[in-house]
Amino acid sequence: MQLEIARKQRNQEAEQRAEEAEGGVVVVSIEPWEQHPKLPAGGEEAAALVPPLNFAEVHDGIFRSGLPAAANFAFLLSLNLRSIVYLCPEPYPEENTRFLEHNGVKLHQFGIDGSKELLVNIPEEKIREALKVILDVRNRPVLIHCKRGKHRTGCVVGCLRKLQKWCLTSVFDEYQHFAAAKARSTDQRFMELFDTSSLMHLTASQC
Repeated sequence: MQLEIARKQRNQEAEQRAEEAEGGVVVVSIEPWEQHPKLPAGGEEAAALVPPLNFAEVHDGIFRSGLPAAANFAFLLSLNLRSIVYLCPEPYPEENTRFLEHNGVKLHQFGIDGSKELLVNIPEEKIREALKVILDVRNRPVLIHCKRGKHRTGCVVGCLRKLQKWCLTSVFDEYQHFAAAKARSTDQRFMELFDTSSLMHLTASQC
């Protein structure tokens, strides 16, 4: 009789311990979401780092893309940009200008016509001046962009690649990667004919 009473007591104690252990696990697992700290609704901590259209790194401290939108500003901050090389003739968007001013980023604008007849209309001297800004390490990190990051940006980057001694096949492959179906033979002809000799002295230690 006493053995049976002791057995029942042990069983009850074991069941109680199991219930307590199970209860502890359950309490943790079903803790209401409202009791967890909530992510902030805005600000840098909550903002997703979304790169601009056609974004890529060209070289250490040199990037390319299409025109950044407000949704890309947090990403641009992560690059610690010093400069932007803007290749369109249109005024820089006011929202983007405010962003640059607020973050101490200098804008260098070289207005190049976006016409399909780029070989005819592109002012070669503007490409040279843009490259001088890009090659100057004091302006880096620098972002090069036009509207879509394809043709004008592709031509500037292509000329930079020639300064880096890339073969034309590799220059054209990179250009076509970003331009895709909209690749222009006139752009490639311009890059092929571009004379890098006046800029070669800038590349020795800077690119």
